[in-house]
Amino acid sequence: MEETNELRKQADDSRNGSDERDAQKGKYMTFKSGNEYFGLKIQYVNEIIGFQAITAIPETEDYIKGLINLRGKIIPVIDVRLRFRQEPFEYNDRTCIIVINVKSTIVGLIVEKIAEVVEIKEENILPPPSIGRADKVQNKYVYGIGKVGDSVKLLLDPDKLLNDADMSVIEQANEMVIDEE
Repeated sequence: MEETNELRKQADDSRNGSDERDAQKGKYMTFKSGNEYFGLKIQYVNEIIGFQAITAIPETEDYIKGLINLRGKIIPVIDVRLRFRQEPFEYNDRTCIIVINVKSTIVGLIVEKIAEVVEIKEENILPPPSIGRADKVQNKYVYGIGKVGDSVKLLLDPDKLLNDADMSVIEQANEMVIDEE
């Protein structure tokens, strides 16, 4: 948990500062899903929270796990592994929720493990390869491959993680919650 707190601090430090846009340029929050490491531009990341109880939403896609209450705000959460059609995993003490802002909607991404905040220069970002049909599911969310030392990070486009149908389900769920209050 101490490691997660340090990563939260790094993310906060990356977002705060006199010239916020420059401080965030080239910074990515990286996390593990399956055997791969993914990166999100730090500007999308609001915070990282520990895993918590989720209220399921009936009749939604399997990767939309439900809703959480974050300090009085209702936030939908999706399981990144299921979204990428990977095998489900059992949530544990390393499981985190990355709270991001996508299309002016706050969404939580359930990830196996937070890795680190890294800086990836523009010249170290390559377009994703188009190898086979099986890769196309992941590649529609991946806009680039970031080279970090000897490793690579698959860089995600958060706008593509949620499609329009998902957004309408989330909006309906939020309306139901508001009506119940």
